[in-house]
Amino acid sequence: MASPMRSLLTDPSRYLQSFQLFLATSTEHQCMQEFVERQLPAVIASIGNGKSTINILSVGGGAGEIDLLILSKVQARYPGVTINNDVIEPSADQIFKYKEHVAETSNLENVKFTWHEETAYEYESRMNAEKKSKKWDFIHMIQMLYYVKDVPATIRYFHSLLEAQAKLLIILVSGTSGWEMLWKKYKSSFPLDDLCSYVSSADIKRILDSAGLKYQLYELPSHMDITSCFIEGNKDGELLLDFLTETCEFSKTAPPELKRQVMEELRKPEYSEKRDGKVLFNNNLTAIVIEP
Repeated sequence: MASPMRSLLTDPSRYLQSFQLFLATSTEHQCMQEFVERQLPAVIASIGNGKSTINILSVGGGAGEIDLLILSKVQARYPGVTINNDVIEPSADQIFKYKEHVAETSNLENVKFTWHEETAYEYESRMNAEKKSKKWDFIHMIQMLYYVKDVPATIRYFHSLLEAQAKLLIILVSGTSGWEMLWKKYKSSFPLDDLCSYVSSADIKRILDSAGLKYQLYELPSHMDITSCFIEGNKDGELLLDFLTETCEFSKTAPPELKRQVMEELRKPEYSEKRDGKVLFNNNLTAIVIEP
């Protein structure tokens, strides 16, 4: 019998709802902000040397919160230099929010924004069709490699667009995170489709090593409060479970045995720690900075 479980990405509005709840219950953005504040200035220290214009490409820029932080660091390093910031983002809703964030942010006079409402693969195909290979001084792919069909090819393509002093920044879940274990253990049970694949920094490291690329790793500790997942019928808990399993309405459509196993698993110390009566899921991220 065909399973009634379906991928969360087949319901974009529920996906966005669960994603926004994930951001609200986790230190996801905080730990990225900390990386941008502390480590990024050294990473971008020479990307614009001798240039009157700096070209930045954001792949999967979302609503732009982290993008704008990154831009502020580039501006601080290269005051007054013109910055072209191109954004590849398939969600019209996210682009709308990104534009709102830009409108609310001051000191962006020297930044020119261009949004491309398309996937990374569509962008690559369009550039190839137009016989264009624009080079970039900084490219970042933050929490988006799960949504590409061919991860090594995607990294290869965007890496090929780097200028001589440029950097490619990838941020995604760490090989030490609860995600890595959950996905590796249950991916055959979850309704994976073409829209999403489970990759972590451990996979990216293997890809980069086999391509002979030079890179640096930064571990970003993070957690997500999943206490509500253990309260039967709790709406937020159900949304977070959807996000964890990439399954639409997991609580209602998963076979009871699978649901029982996943719930039991999520409480284990390899996945979560208990602190002040809360269950905090290991949401550690890794930032990977790749040389040209």
